[in-house]
Amino acid sequence: MARSKNRGGGGAKKAAGGGRQAKSRKPAPVAEVEVVEEESGMGIDDAIPIVTGLLLIVAFFLVDYVLGNHYADGLFFKP
Repeated sequence: MARSKNRGGGGAKKAAGGGRQAKSRKPAPVAEVEVVEEESGMGIDDAIPIVTGLLLIVAFFLVDYVLGNHYADGLFFKP
């Protein structure tokens, strides 16, 4: 029978650190980073609380208007 080739699979040899060692590589060059400044304006994070506050005020006056017209019990709107 023909002999099989050695596949280099010595398990004990690798565990003991007798195998190949990793070659050190030069670090990859770092690309330049462009700094982007934020726009100087109102963003969505600033607009959401403002719109929510306005909607709450409008809802308050709308409920007061309905109470005033239908039940004569409104604070600002009375018949």
